[in-house]
Amino acid sequence: MARLENKVALVTGAGRGIGEAIARRFHEEGARIVVNDLDAESAQQVANAVGGRAVMADVADSKAVAAMFETVRAQEGRLDILVNNAGIAPYETNPELADELVGLTLAQFKERMKKGRTRTHSDLTLQIRDDDWRRIIAVHLDGTFFCTREALRIMTSQQSGSIINLSSILGTTGGPGMPAYSAAKAGILGLTRSLAAEVATLNIRVNAIAPGWIETSMTEPLAPLRPLLEGQTPMGRLGTPDDIAWAAVYLAADESAFLTGQVIAPNGGLYMSQ
Repeated sequence: MARLENKVALVTGAGRGIGEAIARRFHEEGARIVVNDLDAESAQQVANAVGGRAVMADVADSKAVAAMFETVRAQEGRLDILVNNAGIAPYETNPELADELVGLTLAQFKERMKKGRTRTHSDLTLQIRDDDWRRIIAVHLDGTFFCTREALRIMTSQQSGSIINLSSILGTTGGPGMPAYSAAKAGILGLTRSLAAEVATLNIRVNAIAPGWIETSMTEPLAPLRPLLEGQTPMGRLGTPDDIAWAAVYLAADESAFLTGQVIAPNGGLYMSQ
């Protein structure tokens, strides 16, 4: 199909996982792809696969983001779609957190099953370092804002465009031991709605995707929790990157022309109201 034919799309954090899947599906639908990632090698590999361009930039750095969008403007002349996907998990800045989170979750689950209440309590938030907190907020929330601001400089002159922000189910439900991640993802939902109301008069749409548990390298450290997560999900499985990529295709395409300020939540029924 060619639902995105002749459109230019920039996907951040597209060197792996959900971002890579979105880039590939957009390419199949006819879009010209600009692949962003902090890992230049990964970005180039994906760009080669989709016949696109690779641009390395840390989305948390506003100057680097501005330079990236200037490159896009110079090389492509326009920008029709921005996907703010770049993100990191809390345990990427603190590897020990994954094991502690797994242990806490399993212990609490067993206690609830046996006794109906929990005696094991979390002190994970007390362990969060200032730098870890700031980095999570910077990549997710600042990065989404910085990239959107630069995209709007291009889209405003076109008076057209679709901006797709990656939030998370944790932006609505929260999650123990993940306050920075949950706060950033909740902030993205608020940012999405505010921007959608602001730029609708310019024919620019802003929507969000809030995935549930998706099987990617980011969730690999939580593998011991997989049976529990699958059991809690009505559809009985974790999502795949393609489950999110197809939602992004819909939000980028003309089929969603009357949709803005909304949240699509591919989560297998784990949470049914966004």
